[in-house]
Amino acid sequence: MKIAHISDIHASKSCFLTDVADKVVDWVNDIKPEILIVSGDLTMDAFEPEFRQAKEFIDRIKAKEKIFVPGNHDERNLGYKGFEEIFGPRSSVHRCGGITIVGIDSTQPDEGEGYVGINEYKWIEDSLETYDFKVAVLHHHLLPVPKTGKERNVLIDAGDMLELFVRRGVDLVLCGHKHISWWWSLNDLIVLNAGTATSNRVKWGIPQSFNLIEVTERKKSRKMTIHRLFPTTGKIKLVLKKDKKKCL
Repeated sequence: MKIAHISDIHASKSCFLTDVADKVVDWVNDIKPEILIVSGDLTMDAFEPEFRQAKEFIDRIKAKEKIFVPGNHDERNLGYKGFEEIFGPRSSVHRCGGITIVGIDSTQPDEGEGYVGINEYKWIEDSLETYDFKVAVLHHHLLPVPKTGKERNVLIDAGDMLELFVRRGVDLVLCGHKHISWWWSLNDLIVLNAGTATSNRVKWGIPQSFNLIEVTERKKSRKMTIHRLFPTTGKIKLVLKKDKKKCL
């Protein structure tokens, strides 16, 4: 099973790079992933033309399953209404070929900081009660990301969410928000951040990127391989190879 993970599209007149977007579309379609995950900030200011531009871009990508969560930029200007109208529920559960993906809305209207909230914990826990390969998706980063300056806008209840994910045996958490691709391993949990895929809002000397996750089923375990792909240069970097026993 192949999962393409893109984030921080920032559709807008000022930030969205159409030439880079074309390369992302072509590359992802060549990979032929079964699942596309977009971990937030589809727009810059959550105006309707930006949502339409983001949808046009995503519609060009071919994948059987497409999963979205909003980012803090998508919650500006009543953007949560536009997100729901165009991309569906802000939180959702998807089960596909032995993989369970739980998309979690970590945003607050007109706020940069992320927050899931105690009222959502039971739903998340129940959704993760499976022997599938478990993936959680949210926009805000759970752990500090290097090369991003002063730490801010981290998930307020990151500690509680990390404990929940570890206790439930989650294999992989996908985040965006900081425009830097990075990963951490914590208590057998992999937390993977994506860079910005298509915007000009990049850190100095760090190009646009997106992630490719491949999950291979074995008798009592699953193998996960993660690559980082750079559409402007065509380079691919191996990030991680990992075997993990099936866990409830």
